Amino acid sequence: MANGNKFTGGGNNNMNTMLRQAKKMQEEMERIQEEMEQKTVETSSGGGAVTVTMKGSRELLSVKIKPEVLDPDDVEMLEDLIVAAVNEASKQVGEMMEEGMGQVTGGLNMPGLF
Repeated sequence: MANGNKFTGGGNNNMNTMLRQAKKMQEEMERIQEEMEQKTVETSSGGGAVTVTMKGSRELLSVKIKPEVLDPDDVEMLEDLIVAAVNEASKQVGEMMEEGMGQVTGGLNMPGLF
């Protein structure tokens, strides 16, 4: 007797398939994130007066300052150049991470992934 509620049992297969795909995507995202964290970006400010190198994990690796920028009467300018270079490096790391994750998510915006 048909009551309009058809249960074929295929729902479990679909759910299992979706769970496997989600697990595979999560593993791929973790792999890419680890890969991105090992890459580095290098940026500079003040026409190359200050150069910083940052890992994808946002760990600052180095700060290089050209000697001609060292002016004891204008420490603020040097501080501003360092901040600008570090901020730019951080921005580039974020863009690199978004691009890497976009490869897995197909460009889907998934907040909180990294």
